[in-house]
Amino acid sequence: MEKLLENKCAVITGANRGIGRAITEVFAQHGASVFACARKKNPAFEEDMNVLEEKYGSSIHPVYFELCDSEGMKEAVKEIRSKKKPVDILVNNAGILSGYQRFSMMPLQDVRKLFDVDFFAQMELTQLILRLMQRNKKGSIVYISSIASLDGFFSSYDYVACKAAVNAAMKQQAREVGQSGIRVNAVAPGIVQTDMIKDSDKDNLNSILPAIMLQRFGTVQEIANAVLFLASDLASYVTGQVLRVDGGTNPPRANWQGGENG
Repeated sequence: MEKLLENKCAVITGANRGIGRAITEVFAQHGASVFACARKKNPAFEEDMNVLEEKYGSSIHPVYFELCDSEGMKEAVKEIRSKKKPVDILVNNAGILSGYQRFSMMPLQDVRKLFDVDFFAQMELTQLILRLMQRNKKGSIVYISSIASLDGFFSSYDYVACKAAVNAAMKQQAREVGQSGIRVNAVAPGIVQTDMIKDSDKDNLNSILPAIMLQRFGTVQEIANAVLFLASDLASYVTGQVLRVDGGTNPPRANWQGGENG
């Protein structure tokens, strides 16, 4: 198998589970050395990363910080910098998913909390990593967005607005750093089978199936493969784009009406 990320170094947030864990594995499989970022030191996570290291022969270094802890984030980036590996790829995957609330009843503090984690923390980390990339005049930044940002569908106001902001910011970043040889893109998953939706109302989730051309929800592996493409040199002329990975979701065909856990 051709290794698409041979001799490349990646920083991946939210690497301990779900989509982030899948991205970490597929990157290791394709030859990348990885700084696998998680919130807190966890022996089970470190053992899992050791297993991936041995399985694929790639270097995986766990890094810990809270997304909204600015000083902790800076210390983590110092740790990354101390390893003296040029950073080629940043995957902004970590985030939170808000429970469904109608706009008319949504507390402003909930909206601010979501933006703090899913937008402002990603902005700060990207600024810090971008400085490392610009020294080498190359790099690829990938955000995990959502089709909710494009369709205003199956999510509440705060999440839709936040991911739409990520898309817009991504395009502006791509414009600004393109002359430095750095590409910036986003992957917009549809409904994916992860822990983040396991407690969602099953009737609401099933009501979305008629809107999906492939008639199923996605897998974390399928999202990871899309991120792999954008991070690799196969996408060397792709920047400023939002790549939908949603099984062909067509919202008007859904019966979803929202709900407390939708």
